[in-house]
Amino acid sequence: MKYEIKPGANLIGADLKGANLRGADLRYANLDFAKLKGADLIGADLNGADLYGADLSKAHLYGANLRYANLRYANLKGADLEDILYNDLTQCSEGSILDNYIKKKSIKI
Repeated sequence: MKYEIKPGANLIGADLKGANLRGADLRYANLDFAKLKGADLIGADLNGADLYGADLSKAHLYGANLRYANLRYANLKGADLEDILYNDLTQCSEGSILDNYIKKKSIKI
């Protein structure tokens, strides 16, 4: 069975472990506390999405758009963050994996 997820979808607490969401348009989706462990989110558009407390451990986020997204308290342990797109309004918890990734990318040598 195939499902379509549209921008702004309400997916609070959804179990999407290992889901193929490659290139998905998840703009402004509410994914609070969603289970996305190991999900394929390569190139996904998560612009303005709410991922508060979501489990993104071991998720593949290569090239995903996280601009304006809320990832506070999200679990990103082992997630692939290579080439993600973010901006100053991308929210994450102080000292989190994403916070450290952004700080590391911001260092000019």
